[in-house]
Amino acid sequence: MRGVTCLAISGGVGGAKLALGLATYLEPPELAIAANIGDDFEHLGLTICPDIDTLTYTLSGLSNEQTGWGRAGETATFMRALEGLGGETWFHLGDGDLALHVARSQRLRAGETLSGITADICQKLGIKARILPASDDEVRTIVQTTTGPLALQHYFVRDQCAPTVTGFHYEGADTARVNGEILEILSAPSLRAVIICPSNPYISIDPILAMPELKQALKECPAPVIAVSPIVGGEALKGPTAKMMQELGATVSAETVAGRYRDLIDGFILDPTDTSLEPSIRAMDTQTLLTPSVMRSLDDKVKLAQAAFEFAVSLS
Repeated sequence: MRGVTCLAISGGVGGAKLALGLATYLEPPELAIAANIGDDFEHLGLTICPDIDTLTYTLSGLSNEQTGWGRAGETATFMRALEGLGGETWFHLGDGDLALHVARSQRLRAGETLSGITADICQKLGIKARILPASDDEVRTIVQTTTGPLALQHYFVRDQCAPTVTGFHYEGADTARVNGEILEILSAPSLRAVIICPSNPYISIDPILAMPELKQALKECPAPVIAVSPIVGGEALKGPTAKMMQELGATVSAETVAGRYRDLIDGFILDPTDTSLEPSIRAMDTQTLLTPSVMRSLDDKVKLAQAAFEFAVSLS
């Protein structure tokens, strides 16, 4: 692990954008990504890993740029046939995407680990950065709502985020063993930066931080830890983050996100839109950097990646 200089902590779409920027800016062996597994689930007899797969497709150049998830150029023969048989079609699986899930599920049933399978898939797809599932044990995000608890994908995809959120539970996190490679990286002398990507704090980052051993390793990590805000100008860059904050009674702002991470981070990145929040975040004993954080192009992603990495290094 001595070659890793940057560990990114990431969920799916938003985090994958910055991960791609980091993978483009840094030499490939320098980057490792701790990936959320809280939204993994069993569906149609297959193990689906949405955030790991979004990172995989994004870093391999196979992602669907229009949706931000799934593979480009997908076909839907399987889903149409399944619909005709009266099967569950609320979670879309493209034909190429389905092949990945089948291959993974077969190998898991044969006794291989999720991290070993993920590493092999990355190698086959030409990805040189390490994508590391946060654990090989199960951690499952349960969304508490006014209509009862829901598995994350039921809330997120099947129910289109409609139920009112009252809280979250990360089933299995208390006893899950952290991926050993992540722990090695966090204690390695070569590590210069840990970057929490602009992913949803509740359903992308907290399932990772809910593992006590990993959270403690972050606190003890000698390298600076920074976070990039997923909220710009009081709005979420992607997904239901703002809706969740409102329903939980939190102010929808970058300051709220910084407050959630305050016991872990040394620095926090704000978009210039939120300049007025800088003093209050600095009052949390957290250094700040103002830099454009809306990533519409590859150039945007690389510029933010460079700014984030250099900011973290400057806090050493």
